[in-house]
Amino acid sequence: MIEEHIDLAIRIGELANSSLVAIRVGSIRRVVCASPAYLAEHGTPKTPNDLAAHSCIAFEGLTSPATWTFAAGKTERAVRIRSRLRVNTAEAAIDAAVAGVGMTRVLSYQIAAAVRSGTLCPVLEAFEPQPWPVNLVHASQGLLPVKLRAFLDFAAPRLRERLAQATW
Repeated sequence: MIEEHIDLAIRIGELANSSLVAIRVGSIRRVVCASPAYLAEHGTPKTPNDLAAHSCIAFEGLTSPATWTFAAGKTERAVRIRSRLRVNTAEAAIDAAVAGVGMTRVLSYQIAAAVRSGTLCPVLEAFEPQPWPVNLVHASQGLLPVKLRAFLDFAAPRLRERLAQATW
């Protein structure tokens, strides 16, 4: 960040040990979801292995088009999926899931409104991997530049609120 003159970054995921200062603003989940119509027609999977019998929409920006990972105790395990459709944006994956094409896996904040409205239903929640932390990171150790302090004061509480609202 310093070499590229970047003042601030949003990092999703575990942070490597570094000299950067991190401000935790929340966490996000990787959620498998489908439309109520799809679930009514094809049934609701009870375990990740049940995905073998379902059509899946692979969002290649988030996961492999061939496998999704799920919690298995304190570790994670990969489960093969049958991709009926592969897309490269979360919006396309969500739209296809709402249309009943299959199940998809996206981030919790991306589908919070759709889940609240009933157009998508989360499934396999008990098997979700650990949530990913979301942090604002910057390189300043001492006195922060005024513009950075002002942005942090503005953005951090708003991000915390938005991520907290990404639940149903």
